[in-house]
Amino acid sequence: MKLEMLRLCIYPKDVQLITGKSERYSRMLLQKIKLKFEKEDHQFVSIEDFCKYTGLKREHVQPLIVG
Repeated sequence: MKLEMLRLCIYPKDVQLITGKSERYSRMLLQKIKLKFEKEDHQFVSIEDFCKYTGLKREHVQPLIVG
């Protein structure tokens, strides 16, 4: 039986693949999400946070996540 590992957090490279935007835009978007959900600098943005903020469905985003 093979277990599939799913990542919990999202990175700028993932946002680039999902949105087709630049790395700079992706970093700015993640920073806006951190502000919206009142996260501290050392905290990660989860895929769930990203989906809530952008209005995208997790089942559409998850297959595009690298790794």
